[in-house]
This record gives sequence, structure tokens and C-alpha cells, in this order.
Amino acid sequence: MTIPNTLIRGTAGGEALLSVRYSSFSPDLPVIKWQLQREKSVTVVQSIGTDIIGTLRPEYRDRILVFENGTLLLHNLRLSDDGTYDVEISITDDTFTGEGSITLTVDEPISRPYIHMESSSVLELSENVILNCSHDNGTRTTYRWFKGGKPQNNETRFVLSPDSKLLTITRVLMADDDIYTCTVENPVGNMTSLPIRLTVYRRSSLYIILSTGGIFLLITLVTICACWTPSKKSRHPPRKPLTRFYDHSYHSPVNNRDDVLPKTEHNGVAVTSLYILQQKEPSMDDSSSNSIGSPSELDNPPCYSSYPKYTGSLTRSPGSPVRSSHRYT
Repeated sequence: MTIPNTLIRGTAGGEALLSVRYSSFSPDLPVIKWQLQREKSVTVVQSIGTDIIGTLRPEYRDRILVFENGTLLLHNLRLSDDGTYDVEISITDDTFTGEGSITLTVDEPISRPYIHMESSSVLELSENVILNCSHDNGTRTTYRWFKGGKPQNNETRFVLSPDSKLLTITRVLMADDDIYTCTVENPVGNMTSLPIRLTVYRRSSLYIILSTGGIFLLITLVTICACWTPSKKSRHPPRKPLTRFYDHSYHSPVNNRDDVLPKTEHNGVAVTSLYILQQKEPSMDDSSSNSIGSPSELDNPPCYSSYPKYTGSLTRSPGSPVRSSHRYT
């Protein structure tokens, strides 16, 4: 009996073919027995040719197929299927029994890793930084780090954790300003993370001055805003008092007609008197004062001035109005 491949790598959920070959001059069918090594060996399947003998264990039901040459096919692999399988093939007429072992590894596929940092990717000169290569799925993983596409190993300032998952850079230099990636590998594949850029800067005196000035300006603006209060303005603009000429009898504007103006005689001369209405200034809160002739005006009759004092002499020519060389006071 021969075994072409003693190491089989399988993926969880997939299948694995444990292949063997044997030769015999006997026409009888072989008796095939597969066992999984544990603290106590577990019988996976036993058959005569392709006919399974007995009842399979619950974890192997509907997952086992045996071929005539003794090859075993496992479906729907589980992580618990990982281990070393021993096979025995015997024929009654043969003197010797064929034996062999095959190691099966079952791993979970790797998801795309990503680089996690506890601090910002923008670093000041001489700072320390820790890069963590993280991933969600994957078993039996190994890690590798790359700087600018070149693999990184343990150095004076570049320190890898025992499993190489963490990369610590102590006292970063300007030369460490570069692109970093990590690769995760296991028996069934590998994945590389997206690149991350580390930026290293040198703090200058100009930077310190600008930072201090910005903080001072911010404090000043906050103080001004806290002390400022808006001025209170009147909602309505002030209104100018209205002065109207009203007739004493009808409370209506006076027309420029001689027959509506009251007349008096002084030393035998007819004198026309004018009454000037002194209207009360409207109130800001009283909306009814905006219109003339409203009920409030009717309740409070207007006040009139006294007769004007006349001094001097009047001369009147026939057909002409009275003219005076003196003013009324």
C-alpha cells in the first residue's frame, strides 16, 4: 500500500480526500479501517470494499464516502476533523496488512486584515507607536510586516511581538515616514491589509507661536461673545404729532373761505380770527389713534387758542382784502 500525500490541507466547510493505493493478487474484497488519533483512537469508518460495516458515529453521518481502493472522502469539514488518520487495509488471502497515516489540517479562511493604531497616524519626532495587525477570521495564522514594500524584522527600534502580530516603533525618525502593510497567512491562504501611511513631523518654533496665538484668539472671541448683549430697540418707530386746522362748529378741516371763519370788529374794522387745533399726541400703544375722527377724538373735543392780539392800523381799499403793516402776536 502506498500513500501519495501524507499531508492534506482542508478548509472549514469544504472537503478532503485522503487518498491511498494498494495492490493484491487476491480476488477478495479488502477490509478497510480508518481511525483518528486522539488520547484514545476513534474509529471513523470500517468497511468491506465500499460497504460500511456497523453504524457510523453521529459526527460522521452523511459525511463519509469510502472508495474500493481504500480512499476516504470527508464532506463538510469541521475544525474538529483536524488530526492524524491511520488506515489499515487487509485481505484474507494476503500475508501482510497494509498500514499508513495521513495528517489532515482544517483551517478557517482568513478575512482581510487591517492595521489598528491606538494613536494618530500623524506622529511627532521621537514619539512611540504600536501597529496591531487585526483580522476577524482565520486559524493558525502567522504575520509579516512590510515598510515601503520591504519586510521588517526585529531591529533596534522595530520590535515584533512573539507572534509578530504587533509592531512597535520606538522614537520614530523622519525616515520612518512611509507606507506600512501587514500580511496574514495560514495553511489555506493569505491576505494583505490595506496600506497605512505614517506621517512624522518636527515641531518648530513657528508652529508653537501659531498654536499659542490661535488659543489666545479663541479665548478672546469667547470672552467678547460672553460679555456682549444685544440692545433693545422699540418695535414701533416714533410717530410725529399731527396738527390740523378744524372748524369750531363741525370739527372738520378749515376751508380757505371767508364765510366759515368767525369775524369780530375792532375799532369798526372786521377782523377774521383763526382757531388752531392743538391735537393731543397719539399714544404708542393705542392703535385707534392712527385715524382722524375716531371715537376717541369725538369724546375729547379739540382745544383752541385765544384770539390773537392786534396792534396797529388797518387800511382797506375797495374790492381788496384787508392788509396790515403789522403782524399778529
